[in-house]
Amino acid sequence: MTKLNEIYKCEICGNIVEIVHEAGGELVCCGQPMKLMEEQAEDPEKGEKHVPVIEGKKVKIGSVEHPMIDEHYIEWIEAVAENERARKFLKPGDKPEAEFSFEVKEAREYCNMHGLWKK
Repeated sequence: MTKLNEIYKCEICGNIVEIVHEAGGELVCCGQPMKLMEEQAEDPEKGEKHVPVIEGKKVKIGSVEHPMIDEHYIEWIEAVAENERARKFLKPGDKPEAEFSFEVKEAREYCNMHGLWKK
C-alpha cells in the first residue's frame, strides 16, 4: 500500500513519481515494480552535503554546499509547514537553496546521484 508523499523511482528509465492519493496496488514502470525512495537523514560520508539546512523561510542543501554540476546536482527542494507544501526545481549551475513564502518546518531534497534526503 502506498502512503501520501512517498517518492518512487523506476530503476530502468528513471521516472520518479510522488504519491498524492493513498491507495492499494503496486506502482509499475517499464514492466517492473518501482523502487520506494527511502528518505535519508544522516550519513557520515554524504550527509554534510545532502541534509537540508532550514533557516526560517530558506532551505540550503548541506552544511557544506552541494555541487551543482551536470553529473551531480540537486533536482528539487521541497518545504513543508502545517498546511503548506512547496517545491522548487533546480538545474546544474543553480545555488543549492530555495526561498519559500512560509516558515519551513520540514524539508527534503532529491540528489540525482544519492537519492532522497530530509530534515
